[in-house]
Amino acid sequence: MGRGEVENIKRILGDFKIKFNHYIHKPVFTSQEAADERGLELKQGVKALVFRNGKFILVLLPGDRKVDTKKLSKLINVKELKLASPEEVFKITNCEIGSVHPFGFLHNLETYMDEKVLENEIVDFNIGLHIDSIAMRSEDLVKVIKPKILDFSK
Repeated sequence: MGRGEVENIKRILGDFKIKFNHYIHKPVFTSQEAADERGLELKQGVKALVFRNGKFILVLLPGDRKVDTKKLSKLINVKELKLASPEEVFKITNCEIGSVHPFGFLHNLETYMDEKVLENEIVDFNIGLHIDSIAMRSEDLVKVIKPKILDFSK
C-alpha cells in the first residue's frame, strides 16, 4: 500500500463531506501502540482483521476487544472462521498486518463491525500504512463503509 490509497481514502471521505483528522506519526504495530501514539483510549481504535471462511471478510472491532469467532461464525452462518495469514492479508489488501484500514469495499471485502465500535463518538484507525491514521465520528465511518453491524466481540 502506498500514499496513493491513503489519498484515495481521504478523497472518499471528502466526497462524503465527512470531517476527519489525518495524522502522520511514528510507526505503530499494535492497538495499544496506536492508542498511546494518538493520545486516545484503546477502545476508540478500530482493529481491522481479515478472516477467511472459504472467502475473505473484513472484521472491525474496538481496540480493547477480541473477536469471539464462534459467536461471529453463528451470526454469519459459516462453519468456521480463521484469521488470514499475513501473506494472504497483504495479497488481498496490499496492507501489512496492523495497518489494514476499515474500507473493505475498496478490496471487495464484505465488512462486519462489532456494535461496540459505536459506543465511541470518535474512533481512529490506520489507513493502510503504519504511520498514517484517521480520527473521525463513528457514525460517519458507518455511513461510508456500510458494514453489517453485529455483536461478536468479547
